Order: sequence, then C-alpha cells, then structure tokens
Amino acid sequence: MESIMEKPMMDDTAGGGIGRSKSDQLAPSSKSLSRTASAETVRSTPNTTSLSRKSSFWKRSASGGAGAGGNSHGHSHIRKSRSAQLKLDLDDLVSSGAALSRASSASLGFSFTFTGFTPPPHAMSSAELHPFSDDENTMDIEAGTRRKKLATEPTLPIYLKFSEVKYRVTVKGSQREILSGISGSASPGEVLALMGPSGSGKTTLLTILGGRVAGALEGCVSYNDEPFSKSLKRRIGFVTQDDVLFSHLTVRETLTYAALLRLPRTMTTQQKEERAMDVIYELGLEKCQDTMIGGSFVRGVSGGERKRVCIGNEIIINPSLLFLDEPTSGLDSTTALRIVHLLHDIAEDGKTIITTIHQPSSRLFHKFDKLILLGKGSLLYFGKASEAMTHFQSIGCTPLIAMNPAEFLLDLANGNTNDVSVPSDLDDKVHMENQNLQNNNSKNDYKPSAQDVHEYLVDAYENRVAYQEKKKLLAPLPISDDMKATITSSKREWGTSWWQQYSILFCRGIKERRHDYLSWMRITQVIATSVILGLLWWHSDPSTPKGLQDQAGLLFFIAVFWGFFPVFTAIFTFPQERTMLNKERAVDMYKLSAYFLARMTSDLPLDLFLPAIFMVIVYFMAGLKATATHFFFSMLIVFLSIIAAQGLGLAIGATVLDIKKATTLASVTVMTFMLAGGFFVKRVPPFISWLRYLSFNYHTYRLLLKVQYNPVPDILINGIPLDNGLTEVLALAAMIIGYRILAYISLRIAKTSAS
Repeated sequence: MESIMEKPMMDDTAGGGIGRSKSDQLAPSSKSLSRTASAETVRSTPNTTSLSRKSSFWKRSASGGAGAGGNSHGHSHIRKSRSAQLKLDLDDLVSSGAALSRASSASLGFSFTFTGFTPPPHAMSSAELHPFSDDENTMDIEAGTRRKKLATEPTLPIYLKFSEVKYRVTVKGSQREILSGISGSASPGEVLALMGPSGSGKTTLLTILGGRVAGALEGCVSYNDEPFSKSLKRRIGFVTQDDVLFSHLTVRETLTYAALLRLPRTMTTQQKEERAMDVIYELGLEKCQDTMIGGSFVRGVSGGERKRVCIGNEIIINPSLLFLDEPTSGLDSTTALRIVHLLHDIAEDGKTIITTIHQPSSRLFHKFDKLILLGKGSLLYFGKASEAMTHFQSIGCTPLIAMNPAEFLLDLANGNTNDVSVPSDLDDKVHMENQNLQNNNSKNDYKPSAQDVHEYLVDAYENRVAYQEKKKLLAPLPISDDMKATITSSKREWGTSWWQQYSILFCRGIKERRHDYLSWMRITQVIATSVILGLLWWHSDPSTPKGLQDQAGLLFFIAVFWGFFPVFTAIFTFPQERTMLNKERAVDMYKLSAYFLARMTSDLPLDLFLPAIFMVIVYFMAGLKATATHFFFSMLIVFLSIIAAQGLGLAIGATVLDIKKATTLASVTVMTFMLAGGFFVKRVPPFISWLRYLSFNYHTYRLLLKVQYNPVPDILINGIPLDNGLTEVLALAAMIIGYRILAYISLRIAKTSAS
C-alpha cells in the first residue's frame, strides 16, 4: 500500500500533473475494483480536467522545500505523512460503507471512486469540471448566486488618442498648471488606468478625455482621429466619483428609468426593462433591487451597492467609451476585483475603458492593460501595466522589500524613496548640489527631496519611453474612413421622443418627491396649524365690526401662509437637483424643456393635496360661508396663490442656484409682499405703492374678500373698489407663467455657462 501511494506522489513532486478521473472513463462493469486498480486507473488517465487549489498549494510547497533544502529529506517526510493521511481516510470510508469517495483530494490533487459507481454529469460541481480561475468566476461573491452575463451587442469601436494635453486654472488672479503635456492612447478592448497621488490631475485628465472640460485647454484629444462632437455623448458613459442618485428611488427604479431614457428608440419598453434587470443581476444587486438608494437622512443601500448602481447607470447604454472616476473607492478588495472583472468583460466586447484608480491591490493592478502614472500634473509613465516595474527598475528604482506594485509606484510619484533604491545618477546629483552646503561630504548624509525624485522620473520617461509612445500615436488607425465619419455628426441623438421624456420624468418625479411632500412631519404640521386656526376662529361672526375684522385677519393669514409655504419649498428644487441635472444633461438623457415641464406638473398634485386638507378643516371650523360655491371658489383662489408662490420660489432658486443665498433672497421678498398685501398698511405712500401689484398676497387677499363678502365693507379695503375679481385673477395668472419662464431662462443660461 505504501509503495502504491508513493509512486504517484513522486510523479507529482517531479512536476507531472495528476488529473482527476472522469467518471465516464471508468468501465461500467468494474463494480469490484480494488483500491490499487482504482488508483492506477486514475493515475494513468491522460486528460487532466482540473486541479484543486490545495493540490496546487501542496505541489508548490513540495517543490519549494526541495529547492530550499537541497536534498530529498523534505520530500520523503511529506510523502510519508500524506500517505498516512490517505490510509486513514480510506479506512474511515470503508468502515462507513461509502459508495463514492475522493481520498484526500484536497491534499493529493487526484481522486478515485469505489465500487464502480459513476455520478451523473449534472451532479458534479463546477469546481470539479473546471479549473479555479478568477477570470471565469461567475458566482456572485456577496450573494452566493450565479450572476447573469450582461449581453451587449457590438458597437462602434473608438480609438482614443491624446497628445501634449495641458490644462490651467486661474486661482486668485494667477495661472496654475494642473496638467503639463500628457500624451497617451486607449484602444477598444483595453482598460487604461490613471494612477497617481491626490492632486496629481487624474480626475482632471479623465474629465478632459470625456469631453466635459472646456476653456484653457491645450493639446489634441481625438476619437477615431476626429475631434469631440455632440453625437459622441450617446456613445460615452461617465461614472463620477460622487454617487449622484435620487435617494427615494429603489435600485430597480433607478436603473429602469435610466434604461427608458437612455436606450435607443428602436428598443421596446419591455426590452429596456429587461436590460435594466440584466445589469442588476450582472452587478449582483438582485438582493437589494427593491431597496431605496438612501442618503444623508434616508437609510438605504450600502456604499458599495451605491457605487455599483452608478456604474450600472452607465453600462446600461452599452457605451463605446466608458470613463470611471475611482470606481473601487469604498469597496472591499473582493468586490473591487469583481468590478474590474466586469470592466474587462465590457472591454472584451470592443469597448474602450478609462478609469482612475487610487492605490489598488496587487490583483487589481495586474488586471489593467495600460497604465498612466501622474505626479504633480506630469507624466511619469505610460505604457503596458505589466511593464511598469521593468521600466522603473531599468532607471534604478527598485523596491528593497516585497510590496504591492501600485504602492511602489505611488511612493515614487510622491517622491518617497523609503524602502526604494535610489538611482546612482540621482544620488550623485543630490550629493553635488548639497556638498557645498554641508560640512560632511558623505553621500549617506544626503537624501533626495520629493522634487528631485519627481524631476528625475520625468526626465527618465522623456528620454527612454516618450519618443516611442508618441511615435505610436502617429500610426494610422485600423478603421475605415466611413467609420471615422460616424462620430463627426453634430446632430444630437435622443433616446426617446419629447413626450416620452416628459412622461418618464413625470412618473419619476412623483415617486421621488412623494416621500418628502407626504411625510408625516409635513402632514402633522399642516393639520396642527389648521386645527389651531379653527379653534382660534371658532364660528367667527362677521355681523359685528370686531368679528368682521377678525374674519378678515383669518383670510389674510390664509393668503400669507399659502404664499410663504410653497416659496420655501420650491427654492430648494433646482439647487438640490443641480448636480443631478448637470450629470443627466451631460449625456443627453433628456431635453431641458421636458425636464422642466415634468418637474412643474409632477409637483402640482403633491403641492395641492395638503392645502385641500387645510381648507376643509379651517373653512368650516371658522364659520365661513358654508355653501359649495363659496367653498370651491375659496379653494381655487388658494390654489392659484400656491402655484404663483411656487413659481417665485423656482425662479429664485434657478437664478441663484445656491441654497443659502436663495433662502435670504426669498425671505426678504416674501416679507415685502406680505407687508404690501393690504392688511397691515392701508395708506401706502404713492412712491412705493406699486409693490402691492407685484405681491400675490395682495391679489389673493382681495379675491378671498370678494368671495366671502358682496359687497365688501369699506372698512376692509379703505375705499379701494373691488371689481368682479378678473384683474386679480389675471395678475396671478401672469405671475404663474412669468415666474416659470424666468426660471427656465435662468436654467438655460446656467447650463450654457457650465458647458
């Protein structure tokens, strides 16, 4: 028995691969195979299906021990211990009457069967049929379920080239250079990583390549040898570093709305929804698909899941170019590796992937095809990621201890030479520069500064690599002229029609904002206020002058309250959604007019629900005219006031686009309109009397008086005659339209200046 088991073990140690036996290779009639025959059958099997991970580990350990010790003593000890372990396993299995077994397959790297039993093919696990490989791992690491492969159709290949890209910004009147002459390229099927310490210009370069930066930009950026055009927007996906998502939408709703708005018109609604579900399963989000995204005040999905939702928003359109700004930030190493695997799957379909990365693990680093290393806005290396270490070793920079290659490169980019060999040329240069400043001329007393290291690396790249890489940029692209012309069109391509955009945005707006508008806090606030008012004005009697004054005060409070409340709700609309609007408009997800109109109309049902409850409670508790005509006219007047006040808030928010400034401006405006409303001051000086005509409080108050009293007592209006109310209605209608036109123009101007 000892000799039988040692023979395959010796073959294993010698480097021969021992494969698992396929059950269909065993003869059906061999039901009484001996252990020796079974082992020999397995050992002689020519086709190796797979090796277990522990088998590979033991094989490496055995060969490593022989190399270290220089004799076979370690081999003999390992063989005896493992043979004894095998004998123990076999005795246990025979005594328990097992019909099928693999004897110590995790340690020996082979398996065999007893009594000729052959398991059906479908009963064999995937680990037995295929070798373990990260590249072929289709299991959801977090959920433990099989992921669905994202089906992507062929798309236009785009070759990205950029040469001598320079970018400057003005800070306090002086020019500051962010990028200084960056050159490189990325082809379909490649993943290009931008690495560098914080402040090195990674995000700026990514934004420039994505066509989202204009201004003081020098150099050339081409897409299939053509400049950037508007038609490219629908072929580019851009994942920002910040997770910009609607907090009250679920994961499935977020990706479904993105699919409905961004996918081409040739796809049906069902196909778009199926694409969204495919992305959910591909990213491993099926467990949280019905969970809200969440935010600062709303509990939702985890940070890693939020990041994957942002990536899903972009890969759902099957882009030709995909830009990602630190997609693995905040993720554990396993989930980050899965994200990079996903990027490789996308690149294999002919897509070009460019991503910034911040200190990746060693496994992540080796997954990148190309690498750009930046330091202080300068190019320290561009080329194959697998050749980066070779380049820096050739210039004398070698790690003195075992470390992650990414960590080594970032240390160099920061000018940190701890645990890194200092090149002799740099050491001599530093010594010559400092020997006149020090009494001790020993080289060991000098250490190169971060600036010295930076200059040395820049010069080394320029002298050794830059010329060859720039020469490659001049090579003709392997595509036809017709394919180049497809990206030169200046015409925008919208995924859906204007009406479809409006409908989708309307539904999304209702689902997103219903949680804020119909929150228990807001409902309690309105109901509590209406009950207090009803008790204070309980069955007021307008037949006496004092009762008439009290009731007029209630009507004015209603006009002020439902003028103040909508203004301070609406001013936050565009400042809060500014980032989301810029993000979605940058990829031509919808037209600004469709968004604006959907935003206005989706708010109306929510804005008018609480006022209706308020009026039902206050109107009858306060003893106002209890007829259907008077009640519904009063309700209509309040609705007009709310819509006009909302328009003012939208105009202020869209014009300022800053919450603090908008709040201050709205406070002053609402206070002015309230004081000019005609209740507190009845004799307004002529030079400022025109303010009351701009106040929606003034027109609302006069209309409420007209509905409740006919004719209106002179004591309430101080001799100012009231007509049939048409003038006030037209004034409110003009405010409703005018304020919204002002808000739309302000948004359009802000968008143009941002572009």
